[in-house]
Amino acid sequence: MENSKTKNPFQGTKEQENELMKLIEANKNEPGALMPLLQGAQDIYGYLPIEVQTMIAKGLDKPLEEVYGVVTFYSQFSLNPKGKYKVSVCLGTACYVKAAGEIFERLERLLGIKGGECTEDGLYSLDACRCVGACGLAPVVLVNEDVYGRIGPEDIDEIMAKYKE
Repeated sequence: MENSKTKNPFQGTKEQENELMKLIEANKNEPGALMPLLQGAQDIYGYLPIEVQTMIAKGLDKPLEEVYGVVTFYSQFSLNPKGKYKVSVCLGTACYVKAAGEIFERLERLLGIKGGECTEDGLYSLDACRCVGACGLAPVVLVNEDVYGRIGPEDIDEIMAKYKE
C-alpha cells in the first residue's frame, strides 16, 4: 500500500502560508514561541507536514530536528492530514478486551487506510486513541463528536454508512 505522503501530498495555499508567516513574525522573539506557533500552525493547516515544520524552523532560526522532535513528542500534533470525518477507536484496556482491535482492523479494511492515515478523497481519517472516559460503553468508536458504544465489528458498516457522501 502507498504511504500517506503519496496519498495526500501537501496542498497548502498561499493564504495559509501568509497567515503562518504573520504568526511567526508576531511571536518569533517571544521566549517559548515554538509550542504556540505549532498549535497555531496546526489550526491553520489542520496538521503539521514537514513543509510547515520547515517554515517554522526557518522563521524561528531553529534546527528542523528540534521542531520535528517537539511535533513527534506531543500527541496533540499530527503529521498527517485529518479527514472531514475523524474516526477514532478507543484501544484503552476496557475497550481492547471487548474487541476494539477487531473493530479497528475492520475500519482499516473498509476505509482502505491504516491508522494515522487519511483517505485520498480527504473524507475519512482513522486513529487509535487511549481511554475516552466511556469505559461503561466499551468498546467505543468516535466519528467526530458522535460516540458509538457497545458495538462489535459487525456494526461498523452500518455506522460508517451514515457518513457516506
